[in-house]
Amino acid sequence: MKPQTNVLFRPVGQEELELIRSSGFKEFPPRLAGQAIFYPVINEEYARQIAEQWNAKRTASGRGYVTHFQVRKQFLDNYEVKTVGSSIHQEYWIPAAALVECNRNIVGQIEVIAEFGDQVNV
Repeated sequence: MKPQTNVLFRPVGQEELELIRSSGFKEFPPRLAGQAIFYPVINEEYARQIAEQWNAKRTASGRGYVTHFQVRKQFLDNYEVKTVGSSIHQEYWIPAAALVECNRNIVGQIEVIAEFGDQVNV
């Protein structure tokens, strides 16, 4: 029986994407010091906004990417969706200490579905 999953999105910069790639597109890297929360979002439009307006403009690489992945619903049921702006600005707040467990609950691979920066908009 196939597990029930929720589709999530995660905007990332070049450095984080390289760490995801090194995992075989199976997991997100540990949070950096001072980053207590992992913020996957539930809306592709919101993820694109962050990747284009933050990652591509405010990171050293000048690149932003949107990843797409599925997480077991049973894991996500432990967390509530937070709205942090308009109705499309919805995300999960998963404590950094729970990221390993979150990664274990990813079904399939993490996929890059959009890229921003240096004249690229996919």
